[in-house]
Amino acid sequence: MLTIDDLRALPKVALHDHLDGGLRPETVIEHCAEVGHALPTTDPAELGRWFFEAADSGSLVRYLETFGHTVAAMQTREHLVRVAREFVVDQALDGVVYAEARWAPEQHESRGLTRREAVEAVRDGLAEGMAEAAALGHRIVARQIVTSMRHIAPTVDTAQLAVDFRDDSVCGFDIAGAEDGFPAARWLPAFELLKRANMFITIHAGEAYGPGSIWEAVQLCGANRVGHGVRIVEDIEIVDGVPVLGRLAAYVRDAQVPLEVSPSSNLQTGIAATMGEHPVDLLKNLGFNITVNCDNRLMSRTTMSREFALLSEAFGWTLADVERCTLAAMRAAFLPLPEREALINDVILPAYAAAR
Repeated sequence: MLTIDDLRALPKVALHDHLDGGLRPETVIEHCAEVGHALPTTDPAELGRWFFEAADSGSLVRYLETFGHTVAAMQTREHLVRVAREFVVDQALDGVVYAEARWAPEQHESRGLTRREAVEAVRDGLAEGMAEAAALGHRIVARQIVTSMRHIAPTVDTAQLAVDFRDDSVCGFDIAGAEDGFPAARWLPAFELLKRANMFITIHAGEAYGPGSIWEAVQLCGANRVGHGVRIVEDIEIVDGVPVLGRLAAYVRDAQVPLEVSPSSNLQTGIAATMGEHPVDLLKNLGFNITVNCDNRLMSRTTMSREFALLSEAFGWTLADVERCTLAAMRAAFLPLPEREALINDVILPAYAAAR
């Protein structure tokens, strides 16, 4: 069985990690004190426990409520720079060599920042984080995915920001938040704008709503990747012990659409009761293009190394399985091909070869 310490030494790739879901508790406390936002506690250890327990309810709606506090801690340029810098450093210290931080600029305007200024602040924080990580001896590349929230009236504004900053730290666009009742089709004008601009798209789907949301994301909206996507398992029937894929599941597998699976987070939002019941192992064994992610490190009290350790404990995943998922994630990254290949050939493959 692989341990967290074993895995921390190996290069990993984080594709699905929310900037407002990975703050250090100390940072939340300091920033909220500055802006006068009340917290359940101002003890860092207790606050960390509170976030985990509040998120560990089995309900996506309750899970999302925890973000009221972290978003409150990200309303000034200085706050966003610090949060983005710490995002990169914390990932690097866990052995992550490539990370995409997704966040919704529209949620960070309460103290006068424009969305453009907010994107610039995160850009600068990511750059500072990469420099700090390098000074500590850790090579990491970090980019941002700008996101629109599904429950807010659809516009093309954030999609246009993604295009405007595509050569300046932004690598893609996402829609996130409550899936049920807020179909991705509401955002078709934004997705059409992005597709005309040849911009990468990932869409939260197949987490709180079933396979229909995955079809909508991939076939209607043109998603290059699917955020979560694990409810594709509902289009798979076990007949006499043999998995039989429906048309959508077969398409997603055969087209190798990358699924951004976040095991611990999925348990918290009710996908499965235990890790051993999570569909990730079945999907991996059936040949789906699985990547492993944290989603929200603060709310799930987790890291990339811990996620893989949990999968090793639950399903017997080996070094080869971790390498396979890491390579899948790097190949699915919203990064130019030469840069992806450089990280694969210069960093990831040599490290796993040495570990074997």
